[in-house]
Amino acid sequence: MKNMTLRRIAEECSGILHTGKGMEAAAAAPVEGITTDSRAVREGFLFAALKGERVDGHDYIGQAYDKGAVCALTEKDLPEVTDKCWIRVRSVMEALALIARAYRRELGIPVVGIAGSVGKTSTKEMVASVLSQKYRTLKTQGNLNNELGVPLTIFSITEEHEMAVVEMGINHFGEMHRLANMARPDICVMTNIGECHLEYLIDRDGVLRAKTEIFDFLKPDGHIVLNGNDDKLVTVKPVNGVEPVFFGLKDNMPENAAAEGAELSYWADNIGEPGLDGTFCTIHTPQGSFDVTVPIPGMHYLMNALAGTAVGCICGLTLDEIRRGIENVQPVGGRFRIIRGGRYTLIDDCYNANPVSMRSSLHVLGYAKGRRVAVLGDMAELGPDEIRFHEQIGEFAAETKPDLLVGIGERSRALVEAARRTDPELKAVHFDDAEDFIAESGKLLKEGDIVLIKASHCMEFSKIVEALS
Repeated sequence: MKNMTLRRIAEECSGILHTGKGMEAAAAAPVEGITTDSRAVREGFLFAALKGERVDGHDYIGQAYDKGAVCALTEKDLPEVTDKCWIRVRSVMEALALIARAYRRELGIPVVGIAGSVGKTSTKEMVASVLSQKYRTLKTQGNLNNELGVPLTIFSITEEHEMAVVEMGINHFGEMHRLANMARPDICVMTNIGECHLEYLIDRDGVLRAKTEIFDFLKPDGHIVLNGNDDKLVTVKPVNGVEPVFFGLKDNMPENAAAEGAELSYWADNIGEPGLDGTFCTIHTPQGSFDVTVPIPGMHYLMNALAGTAVGCICGLTLDEIRRGIENVQPVGGRFRIIRGGRYTLIDDCYNANPVSMRSSLHVLGYAKGRRVAVLGDMAELGPDEIRFHEQIGEFAAETKPDLLVGIGERSRALVEAARRTDPELKAVHFDDAEDFIAESGKLLKEGDIVLIKASHCMEFSKIVEALS
């Protein structure tokens, strides 16, 4: 880690550095990395002893030292440690944020911040795939997109990287401000403003306010890339003199777009019939147009390709490099990953769910050729109107006419009942939990079925994916 010595780290996080016997030189040398996972410690690392709900990192400090950690970041005194270094801080979590801010200042590479209600991870994957055609690009791994994940992502940036794509997820006001203070994105990409985390953000206007905190540290030479098909995002005005650029489909522009002066700089047309093998289209940019097949199904992935195109153009890629990046993108587990097994074709979209993503996934299932089954579970963090949102998804599901609708979970009972009211002939069943469905799945499913599996992460629908695979 460039210029991040133990002394510098202690200063940046207002910690007290305790130097073990013979460790004076180590305290003046840059640390090799920072981790909160003792299993990931390597020689020269700093181990941050984070106290979680179930595990206290302080219990693993000895193990981290044994694996080569040069120092521990701790909220407790370690008088028994005499041959290693340790930094005493008030809060390890707060210290990590302060250290990440300092390290970000040392990095001379552009950072792309990905935010929004739905599709952050898939957009991050698309943008990174595009940028990697020209630059050595680091991207957020897994779901490290929160107030712990963002600093860990920043710490993983090395001098060999030329670009970084950082996913930024929040569910409270003020969180995005803190994430942006760490990441300081040069390019801010916003996917959409949906009905999610309403338990804390109240309504879509609240979601907009919370998400747009990503602009709080945008420099005058930065860039803002927004979904122009979102009625809330088209209201975003210039920030620090930076004019937003919009991507989307011209036929899907919201009614207020013209009044807000929002025009598309990146758009697609000549769109082929969607299916599970992907979608062909022509993408238009200020630099010209190109034909491409987006290899992952769904119009939302076409929108991801447009976002990737916009970032690619801003960062100086050729249209051919952008096309290759789009066509080489790989799906992430739990996010519309197609699993073609011996008995079923599974659409693994079980990582998370809210009303916007539910509709998108059901829409794609509607284009599948064969017997179509929707296995849907509860959507979390929707606030006091959660039952109404589930009923609306049930109504929409019935309109897409799957051959079988399965609802799982307490809230999804309302989803199934609404679907039955909408289409009394629809075959719809309800189960209390995933285990009950798995036990009966052999009776309900038929060989060759195309099965969409989607719910909020707390429903643990990965069990269903594993069982049916």
